[in-house]
Amino acid sequence: MAVIHKIGRRKTAVARIYLSEGSGSITVNKRELKDYFTTATLQYKVKQALSLTGNEENFDVKVNVYGGGITGQAEAVRMAIARAICEVDAENRAVVKPEGLLTRDPRMVERKKFGQKKARKRFQFSKR
Repeated sequence: MAVIHKIGRRKTAVARIYLSEGSGSITVNKRELKDYFTTATLQYKVKQALSLTGNEENFDVKVNVYGGGITGQAEAVRMAIARAICEVDAENRAVVKPEGLLTRDPRMVERKKFGQKKARKRFQFSKR
């Protein structure tokens, strides 16, 4: 099997993953998964597509991720892994798609408007 390269995005985070056959190690920005994503929730999100299809021990994943916050990065990695798993075997798509792992989340930060403090918040109004 050749190395599969896929991209996942969430908010402003972009994750590029390289999936190859191996023992199940996940490396994020040249660091171990547990060192980069310290909380159990984020580690679960990253491994979700692999565990749903039962491939946790079958593939090595190398990840380059940048932009956004830690949660957005974890969800970007999750999407990229889900896309790669679908390319490995088309039958995996039926498992991963109902969980919503292949859907790009369109929610982004709303822009700040001029004459206001933030996107929706106004400056304090004084009647007198």
